[in-house]
Amino acid sequence: MDKLDELQNDAPGRIQAAATLVELDAVESETVGRKSPIAKARRGLGAIEDSTERAQTGKRINDVAVAITTQIGARRSVLEANEVNAALEADKVDVTLPGRVPARGTHHIVQQTIDEIVDIFVALGYEMVQGPEAETSFYNFTALNIPETHPSRHESDTLYLNYGDSADEVLLRTHTSPMQARHMEKNDPPVYIVVPGKVFRSDAIDATHLPVFHQIEGLAVDNNITFGDLKGTLAEFARQFFGPDTRVKFIPHYFPFTEPSAEMHAYTKGRWIELLGCGMVHPAVFEHVGYDSSVLSGFAFGMGAERLAMVRHGITDLRTMIDPDIRTLEQFR
Repeated sequence: MDKLDELQNDAPGRIQAAATLVELDAVESETVGRKSPIAKARRGLGAIEDSTERAQTGKRINDVAVAITTQIGARRSVLEANEVNAALEADKVDVTLPGRVPARGTHHIVQQTIDEIVDIFVALGYEMVQGPEAETSFYNFTALNIPETHPSRHESDTLYLNYGDSADEVLLRTHTSPMQARHMEKNDPPVYIVVPGKVFRSDAIDATHLPVFHQIEGLAVDNNITFGDLKGTLAEFARQFFGPDTRVKFIPHYFPFTEPSAEMHAYTKGRWIELLGCGMVHPAVFEHVGYDSSVLSGFAFGMGAERLAMVRHGITDLRTMIDPDIRTLEQFR
């Protein structure tokens, strides 16, 4: 009985000191297990001859065993809950963090520039159209009032194609302007179109030249269109593309398919920069497509997408546009 009293006094502290279920199992085995003082006391009940004493001793043993078992059960519940909470803590996911998504690609800087320019003119009421990259000399030159003696017709400037027995020379278009004639042939005025596309020149690659680049052509034909309409349209384009404070100026120039003709310069990044060529549509262009130049008037303009991208982003070498290095492309996401 003295050992039972000692066990009853020591067991609560040992049970509370158990920090894990393994330690608690060891305490349980030592206090109420098969080799514990309680088990030994129960085996000794048979040696007590007096029935009353035997009953009292058995009740005492049972009370101690129940008390210790209850305490062990309570401690086990706490330790099991702690282990579950620790596992949940280790496996938890912070749903407030942004999800992990793979890196996504984007359009090339040239395509980004083309899309933005087209969007600006579409918002001004223009329609986007496209034409063939393999073009005839009639649409690429003749219909645009470019004489046969013009240097741009020479093989040193233009890439001609071997197209069998074609009645007209076939070439890779040198500008997107052929769509002026093609569209006007099939559509009655008024005409307001913008034509993006790839063009080809027989140029060596250097900091300012590429044999393949991109151009955006624009054409407006209607009654009573003036050079003032041309200036207002292109000035608005420059303000939308470069910023609302952008200033522009027009310097007289020469193009065979426009008269009068001009270059538009914009004041950006602290200096004047040439952006594009433009002018009023030459009457000879109207004659080639069957438009009445005595009634109709119009203007046209053409710009290089690569040049506009270079001006906006401060790029000094045109070869950057064809650099496949991902470190270069990622700068213009």
